[in-house]
Amino acid sequence: MDLTVRLHDLARSRGAVASGVATVAPFIEVRATMAERIEDGSRGGLGFTYRDPETATNVRSSFPWARSLLAVATSYLPQAGTPDRRPGHGRIARFATRDHYGPLRLILEEIVSVLRLEGFKAVALQDDNRLVDRAVAVRSGVGWWGLSSMVLTPGAGPWTLLGAVATDALLKTSTPMERSCGTCRACFPACPTGAIVGPGKLDARKCISYVLQAPGIIPRELRPAIDDRIYGCDDCLTSCPPGSRLLERSTSASGSVDLLDFLTLSDDTILARYSHFYVPGRRARYLRRNALVAIGNWASERSVGALAGYVGHSDWLLRLHASWALGRVGGSAIPVIEKAKCQERNPRVIDELDLAYRFARSAACEEPNLR
Repeated sequence: MDLTVRLHDLARSRGAVASGVATVAPFIEVRATMAERIEDGSRGGLGFTYRDPETATNVRSSFPWARSLLAVATSYLPQAGTPDRRPGHGRIARFATRDHYGPLRLILEEIVSVLRLEGFKAVALQDDNRLVDRAVAVRSGVGWWGLSSMVLTPGAGPWTLLGAVATDALLKTSTPMERSCGTCRACFPACPTGAIVGPGKLDARKCISYVLQAPGIIPRELRPAIDDRIYGCDDCLTSCPPGSRLLERSTSASGSVDLLDFLTLSDDTILARYSHFYVPGRRARYLRRNALVAIGNWASERSVGALAGYVGHSDWLLRLHASWALGRVGGSAIPVIEKAKCQERNPRVIDELDLAYRFARSAACEEPNLR
């Protein structure tokens, strides 16, 4: 049997929703788009393939022997289910409810094994900074560029994880899809922060998924839109019609975290439990930060005790976000804010406490113009 056909059959038999073969020519248009996003600032502090766009858009920079790219897509629905929304709980996006990359890795590794047994060089590239996997998926006919900037695959829509195998085997190339989103604009209003700023253009500085993975302070203006999320955001995906049938089958409850319990966990426990998350510097402080924002949006007086502990935390970043959360709670949180204001020395936290106090007092006085 033809080697290309064998590899496609192998991928499908192991659960892939699509596969295709692309040439190794540089992705010139993608490189230009990345340069534009770097220039206008819309990539924010996003690293990954943006750390070295020249390498990420030319696979032969890393593998000069490569002659073909075999793209593979797997879907994490319906296995990932649907996040269970309950008061006092935080949501994890579907792609991260567990390590859904596992099946994709196994498929890529098996393809590599077959190619090597045939005498070819091969390397698996999955979530790898050396290659823009979305570009490979589109060129290979696995899917098409969605207006949300996601790759959309027939049957699975945006609910896919992508990977590729670079090889010196000259495989039969696939035909790119002649599909588009047409007149559909469902993802634009679905985004809670308006991060989709044009067809296929995403402003990472506003994207909740990016913000929750980025280091530093979460911008104050974005915190209410984060709602109960602590990792990832699915809103542009859930609005996408090509993925609706698969979404309807994803009925099992998942992705729910008790927020107050989460704040009591040790750093080691958090990082072990969520080892498949991307966390800057592998520092649990960023997941705690996200949980504090979700607690602020919950705005329950049940959280005051936990927040009082965090407003006295040794980490200024956590004190700052706990201060904001206390302001959203108001009521019995006001004395805690007042006490913290007397003890705080970090100017950024002091500013947050001042704003939290004003917000809480305005809510108590029912002055919405100040809120």
